[in-house]
Amino acid sequence: MLDHMEIREATLEDIPEITALFRDTIRTVNRQHYSEKQVEIWSSGADDIDKWKDRISNLYFIVAEVHQQIVGFAYLKNGNYLDGLFVHKDFQRQTIASKLLRIMESRVSINGFDMIKSDVSITALDFFDSHFYEVEKKQKKSFKGMVFENYIVYKEL
Repeated sequence: MLDHMEIREATLEDIPEITALFRDTIRTVNRQHYSEKQVEIWSSGADDIDKWKDRISNLYFIVAEVHQQIVGFAYLKNGNYLDGLFVHKDFQRQTIASKLLRIMESRVSINGFDMIKSDVSITALDFFDSHFYEVEKKQKKSFKGMVFENYIVYKEL
């Protein structure tokens, strides 16, 4: 359990740490459910700095920090769509994702929605299931020419 975690809105200065966390987490944690090629293509999303700048500038994007190190982040699109939730590979299973998710759910309610939705990886499905999310459907999604299996999940708030 973490002794001191702070959550704040992300800034553009956080991009190097956020993209490193994104890349490393996919390459280590998601490797158990996706092929080497899928992991490399998915993690290459860290290289699109303009997309990260856009997310931080235009979406509700928060980071979790422990001793000034970013250990997790989450961002919300269109008021009720959780578009990303990642926790540092060395800080898995320490309630970081749960705290970030709770904040996002609160933000969705504040935004006037009664449901939150997300596309989640095979790796993250058990986590969302443990937080009372329902599977709307299993899907195959194409990214950079590679097909990924994931799930659309939702929770009524």
